[in-house]
Amino acid sequence: MLNFKKWFIVFTAFFLSVPSVSLAGSIKDGTSGNPGEWYVGETPSTIAANSHPILFVHGLNSSSDTWYVNNNMYTTAYQSGYETAFIDLNAGKSMWDNGALLAEKVKEIYNYFGEKVVVVAHSKGGVDTQSALVHYGADPYIERVITLSSPHRGSQLADLAYSSWAGWLAGIIGSKNDGTYSLQTGYMDYYRSVTDNQANVYNTPFYTFGGTKWGSFGSALYWGGLYLSSYGSNDGAVTVQSSRLPYATEISVGRWDHTTIKEGSSTFNLFKDYLNESMTYSPSIASFETAAATEEMEASAGHYVTGGEYVGTHKERVAVEKGVSSVTFDWISDHKNTSLILQSPSNKTYADFDVTADDTEFFDGAYHHSITLKNPESGKWTLETKADQKESYLLNTAFESPVDAMLSSEVEGNQMKVKANKKLNVNTDMTIEYYDKNGKLKEKKMQAKKNGKDFKIPSLGEGVYNMTIDVKGTYDGTPLERTIIQSVYIDDKGKLYTP
Repeated sequence: MLNFKKWFIVFTAFFLSVPSVSLAGSIKDGTSGNPGEWYVGETPSTIAANSHPILFVHGLNSSSDTWYVNNNMYTTAYQSGYETAFIDLNAGKSMWDNGALLAEKVKEIYNYFGEKVVVVAHSKGGVDTQSALVHYGADPYIERVITLSSPHRGSQLADLAYSSWAGWLAGIIGSKNDGTYSLQTGYMDYYRSVTDNQANVYNTPFYTFGGTKWGSFGSALYWGGLYLSSYGSNDGAVTVQSSRLPYATEISVGRWDHTTIKEGSSTFNLFKDYLNESMTYSPSIASFETAAATEEMEASAGHYVTGGEYVGTHKERVAVEKGVSSVTFDWISDHKNTSLILQSPSNKTYADFDVTADDTEFFDGAYHHSITLKNPESGKWTLETKADQKESYLLNTAFESPVDAMLSSEVEGNQMKVKANKKLNVNTDMTIEYYDKNGKLKEKKMQAKKNGKDFKIPSLGEGVYNMTIDVKGTYDGTPLERTIIQSVYIDDKGKLYTP
């Protein structure tokens, strides 16, 4: 009985110290995650002068409670004197579905407060919000938008999730959905083309944040950051380059990962002044484009990717070329307790894999079994794994090697061009998976070439063409393997869009 009293006192003290969230609109209960429901935070005793209410919009595969469960964003806003609202969108739907829903509901929220709101959006929530504004008429209800690491140009992790090697795992854990489909970089290039040229795109000002931290080795966002490092600075899920818009004001790029960037103690004080009525907006496209040009970089080929399904004992062999300073074997699985043994070309064995649960928006629900080795010997390494039941997996081998900068790809016309340094002797295969405009896999094709020659991108209809290029060969007499993944979008007129 005494323990119960102590628990009750502690719980009551905690409950009274945190502002409550009340329901509004047609809400019947407080369960987070019901699309279209929205909530109003407790009204501060003193409302900040000349302030707008804040509408918080969550990202991909998330829900409204991301702002107040294990996050002090709501508490920080409340204690600073701001009225707040939170909305649940469709966690796995496209920016079109969520944009239409948000435009409908933000009108209700506007009517509740009697004034425009400032939207603070995390990740894909920023893309959903822009869709609501530009394509679904939400302008009259939103004063301005602040995006926290929103993938305005998509994410290469979405490309990876839809690649031919990752499909097994992504399908099992549920990350192949309309939301992930729409964030592939090819599709987002198409989205930018039908959004940025609209006359009303300048009506509502945008302000952006980007992050550059992925966390330490083995942390939940480290693995996404490791993969994205080939594409530039990133926060474990979105690159800094993708977090920017050519007509937005960039408030800050800082040492945040994709989770901490939405925490009140991290960023609220940096955007607090942008919540007030006195803010003015004068976008400078020319200055942004000059700054953005310095961020542009050609992606390096620093990964070898493979995957599939198996039951019982399974082996994967990975080539490690001469001169590699570091290699990380990351076995990503839907099982936590997979048994793994790594064997070097000289038969030395390693079994001390770190196991980490993935917390990214693209592979949430998977487990990373990983090991990093410095100055590994060259040759074929063998990874042997055992599972008592069917296991879906994705093996991402990340290299730090001079070879990384010797391979590249680009799209010219309807050709995918693979370029290899003359020091490399390589053959390439390209697997194209065509997903129609509804996200359904319609066709899978493979082409094989020697010496890095061009691949033709077929025109099979409107949709995303996800291309996985497997490179095999030699470097300085030692075996070499790499994987290049890229997506393009072809519209209903046959026009191709590529990042």
